[in-house]
Amino acid sequence: MSSVPEHSAAAGPGSTDPVQSSAVIVPTAGTAVDRSAAPGVAPPASQVAAPTSLQVLRSLDSGPRGLLEAQAEERLARFGENTLPAWRPVSWPRRFVRSLRDPFTSVLLCLGLVSTAVASWGTAAVTLALVVVSCLLRSAEEHRADRSTAALRELVATTATVLRHTGPDAAPQAREMPVGELVPGDVIRLGPGDLVPADVRLLRASGLTVHQSALTGESVPVAKQPVDAPDGHRTAGSGGEAGLFARPELCFQGSSVASGSGTAVVTATGTGTRFAAAYDSSARRRGTSAFDRSVQGISSTLIRFMLLTPPLVLMANAALRGRGLETLPFAVAVAVGLTPEMLPVIVTTVLARGASLLARDHGVIVKRLPALHDLGAIDVLCLDKTGTLTQDRPVVERSLNAAGRPDPEVLHWAAVNALWTLQLAELPAPDALDEAVLDATEEQEGVLSAYDGVTALPFDPVRRLATAVLRSPGRLGTHTLVTKGAVEAVLDRCALDDAERDRLRALAAREATDGLRLLAVARSERPARLGTYTTADERGLAFLGFVALRDALTPSAAQALDVLEHRGVAVKVLTGDNPGTVARACRDLGLDPGEVVSAERIDALSDGELAEAADRATVFARCTPEHKARIVSALRTVGHTTGFLGDGVNDLPAMHAADVGICPRNAVDVARETADVVLAEKDLAAIDHAITAGRHCSGNIATYLRITLSSNLGNVIAMLAAGLMLPFLPMLPAQVLVQNLCFDAAQLAFAFDRPAPAVLRRPTVLRPRDFLRFITGFGLLNATADLATFAVLAYALHGSAASGGQEAFHSGWFTENLLTQALVMLLLRTGRSTTEGRSGGPLRAAASGLAVVGLLLPLTPLGPLLGMSALPPLYFLLLATVLALYTCGLSAARTCYERKWRFS
Repeated sequence: MSSVPEHSAAAGPGSTDPVQSSAVIVPTAGTAVDRSAAPGVAPPASQVAAPTSLQVLRSLDSGPRGLLEAQAEERLARFGENTLPAWRPVSWPRRFVRSLRDPFTSVLLCLGLVSTAVASWGTAAVTLALVVVSCLLRSAEEHRADRSTAALRELVATTATVLRHTGPDAAPQAREMPVGELVPGDVIRLGPGDLVPADVRLLRASGLTVHQSALTGESVPVAKQPVDAPDGHRTAGSGGEAGLFARPELCFQGSSVASGSGTAVVTATGTGTRFAAAYDSSARRRGTSAFDRSVQGISSTLIRFMLLTPPLVLMANAALRGRGLETLPFAVAVAVGLTPEMLPVIVTTVLARGASLLARDHGVIVKRLPALHDLGAIDVLCLDKTGTLTQDRPVVERSLNAAGRPDPEVLHWAAVNALWTLQLAELPAPDALDEAVLDATEEQEGVLSAYDGVTALPFDPVRRLATAVLRSPGRLGTHTLVTKGAVEAVLDRCALDDAERDRLRALAAREATDGLRLLAVARSERPARLGTYTTADERGLAFLGFVALRDALTPSAAQALDVLEHRGVAVKVLTGDNPGTVARACRDLGLDPGEVVSAERIDALSDGELAEAADRATVFARCTPEHKARIVSALRTVGHTTGFLGDGVNDLPAMHAADVGICPRNAVDVARETADVVLAEKDLAAIDHAITAGRHCSGNIATYLRITLSSNLGNVIAMLAAGLMLPFLPMLPAQVLVQNLCFDAAQLAFAFDRPAPAVLRRPTVLRPRDFLRFITGFGLLNATADLATFAVLAYALHGSAASGGQEAFHSGWFTENLLTQALVMLLLRTGRSTTEGRSGGPLRAAASGLAVVGLLLPLTPLGPLLGMSALPPLYFLLLATVLALYTCGLSAARTCYERKWRFS
């Protein structure tokens, strides 16, 4: 069998083939060149005529044999290594200072400085220590995530096959070398499975197809071949970005060879490639995330309260009690008492623990800790089809004869063609369509091998078909030509009249609208001969039928989509594929595609109209990277918290636009650097694990905030009221500090609590208005219990205002505060019904410890040092009554809140 030569690009004069817009124009010695001719930067399209392959080689001062070693070394020194821009590692000091930008951490820092200014040393020391601990925890966890992400860089290929020679007359030698040492003008060889290491222009190719999904989102390999005069009307840069990637003679860094082989010249390296240009530094700026918005809203409300509290305390004491600045430490202590001092520590601990468990149990790396909360708040997940809902391979759906009826004979002959083309043309591996056909006829392997192969004309991008020439069993003196390929290409070579050809085209179109990909199959019997077969023999064929293929579904996708629906997460499919294909995949998975929104319609919509359409629609087809980013941004403008799962350079704008950028570990390097969350696999089940962990963390944070803020607000109201009613301070600053320390220590248990399953069924969002209503209602209930305690103390102590009475009053209120806070911790856990009858082990232990401290601390030697004394038994009897009534009121209020929360 004669071998099939590679297609070679002829450098014809007068060619108007467009130049690659990122082509490197390397001047020869003594030539003056404008700065725009620097590597990786093309002159304006309007000023450049499209050069031929020979002209490109000359402009690069190269040739088909590649560069001299001396030339390559000089260019490497001049242009730098062929590496992508990467994030610089963040230093520990900078990471620590960056942690101070958290709103609550900043508030605590300010309170610590104010406490220092008024010589409230205990409050200042504790507050500043909490600030340091929070910043250290956050810095350490983000450092760990960065180290894990850096380790993923080892997954990318690092070598390329390059032609170079040592002297002008020396023969070129092909050798493997690091891709970082590639320079413009290098001639490289590409084979199946190779990653394209730079932007290149093809010089020769044989059956070359390339996966460009990392750049364009297309799931189907694109045919590539050297072309010097494809269209006399085109000029450089025509067709925009999408047209550039469709150019058959250009391949780009970030793509990979699916089949065939080729030889190409490097035209751009490093930061001059399209791959690097897509990762522009300006795109790294992300808007405010859901976590940031929630914390900022709650922070602003609390800051108003805190700024208002000290002046109110000072003015009220001055007006009613004649006290002056001596009450300033107490006023600052009251403001500190309103603040959830442990919030930065607890938030960081909860998120760090959740991130560690995800990394350990599911291989999910959370690079930005607040992103874990945002995962829990996601109510819309945007993703591409390929690799998530479908696998990156087709499967046979059915085979049809010319009448449109099922016919296994058509699939049989398609498999014969695939098998013998693969064997006789000495292809390194079948392409995806051939592989699908052979998989579908695996049980016929013995029947297929019964044929005797003669020769094969393999697929090439120009003919768009392949032909196998066979001797059938028992058919001496006859050769059978079996042809398979694109519908139009096969029909044009069949002996059909125009009416029949139009009918078959219409049949193919109907199948294609159902999201199927079609191969046409034809056959012809010819007298046996010894001469070689050529493409001229592919005429007068008898049409057999079609083989319809669809994308193979990801096995776990249907179940994962169902789980996400029950979690309250809407899935939006944003893909570069055609509408029929993606709609078919969605229907097969049980996801109703509804009306598919095309790229043309997106372009015609304003931002407001797009927001409405994005809220309603499920599938968006033919999307460019800019379309994906617009859709995600539109969803955020109507109040959704969005996540985007992507793995290519074309997904970067959408990942930046989303609240959470998600990618698998095998994504392109820059996507992994950009993402907030890196999955072990591109699997929706892994996303469900991450969302569950995020809601787990968010539920604990929400519980902590509700309990702490309602308790603190109740204490502050009671403290202000007592300060106006009593002739002495209701609680000394030191007592306020110790009480806060005890409560804060107990609340660390929230970092290890497990929320109820109800919390995991819906997105968890920290809404400031909801918090304000909750803490106001339950805070007033807590203040009522405190005021009732004042009455109990007044009765039990006979209203004494003497020194001993003050100490007893301080002890009584200190004990009641810690007991009520322990009750609140047990009864107000998010998602736990008061009738459920169980609480988390760590939380129950912490609440019990808090109650024990409240009862026993005044009796210890530390009590008198803090200005507290023992209480009479009557007080405890009356206090038990108050606590019982408080528990009933708390349970009733909780039941009302649960009912409203469940149906809201």
